[in-house]
Amino acid sequence: MKTNNVILHAVVKLVVFIILTLSVYLFLSGHHKPGGGFIGGLVLASAFVLLFIAFDIEAIRKAIPFDFKRVAALGAFISVGTGFGSLLFGENFLTQAFGYFDLPFFGTTELTTVTIFETGVALVVVGVVVTIILSIVEDV
Repeated sequence: MKTNNVILHAVVKLVVFIILTLSVYLFLSGHHKPGGGFIGGLVLASAFVLLFIAFDIEAIRKAIPFDFKRVAALGAFISVGTGFGSLLFGENFLTQAFGYFDLPFFGTTELTTVTIFETGVALVVVGVVVTIILSIVEDV
């Protein structure tokens, strides 16, 4: 007999939205305050894990058709790529560059290469954590 989890599903959808918002905030505040790619990735991975717990794993895999091992590999490639990018400009490995740009709707905004590096870190963390959780579930 299949149980009816309407309330659980409704609450999880709302909570996942809140978790995703927190993840983006933690990610973007990373180069000025505590936070960044690692903690933003962990919070994002917790949203995926919550979805896997509340809903059927196969339904979530159909809705989010990512191979999380590839997500982790892409993140590692992006992180290492930013390090080699600095070498192309004659700087030391992983040297940060930043600048202020006038963007439409946002005004003067600081853009840094650390944000690209942190994106790679976040993808690695999400890919590894979700892969570990899915492999634990498959073994049970």
